[in-house]
Amino acid sequence: MKTDSIKAQIKKEWKKEEKNLYLPKALPVVIEVPSMNFFVIEGQGNPNDAHFSACIEALFGASYAVRMSYKGAVVPEGYHEYTVYPLEGVWDLTEVGKEKMEAIGSHGVVDLKDELVFKLMIRQPEFLTPELAAQFLDQTAKKKKNLLTQQIRFEQIEEGLCVQMLHEGPYDDEPASFARMEAFARSQGLTRLEKTHREIYLSDERKTAPEKLKTVLRFRVE
Repeated sequence: MKTDSIKAQIKKEWKKEEKNLYLPKALPVVIEVPSMNFFVIEGQGNPNDAHFSACIEALFGASYAVRMSYKGAVVPEGYHEYTVYPLEGVWDLTEVGKEKMEAIGSHGVVDLKDELVFKLMIRQPEFLTPELAAQFLDQTAKKKKNLLTQQIRFEQIEEGLCVQMLHEGPYDDEPASFARMEAFARSQGLTRLEKTHREIYLSDERKTAPEKLKTVLRFRVE
């Protein structure tokens, strides 16, 4: 497929075509999330540390390699122009963190950032197969100095039935939004399946004031 023919296609924009997944209102809703392709990297620790930033850098490096592959010698079958998807993260706590959380309950506040366990990911287009993903990851690892690229893997993830909403404001204020989502789930006769949750980052925190950050919050229910 030639570059000029690709540019003649209509560019796929997730902000326009998948608003139900990425641009919800600031009200809890029930949504069915289908199976999707992702580049994934896992880690542990404070998201303010350099290691966390390096994980993000590695993910975007690999994702843009796929996005710009139409300029390469071999264009993936079914390639179409698209906007790279936003960063997402699934969050949990270490066992130590869970013990600390259980100990304080609702009677106090403790900083657990060092006990966070994260699974960061960026969605990939449907034309990306496991075989192609392995090729792009290998190529990117050879070109980039970021050794964390070697830790990225390709996954197909299906969340299924979920409750989600848009959280506007600082990350530290998210517990209030989650409480609202859980109350909504109960009102719909739904049960939260696990304490882990997903965040989709619509704002660049390096360029956005905390009170203006926009983050999609989501957890699985049944």
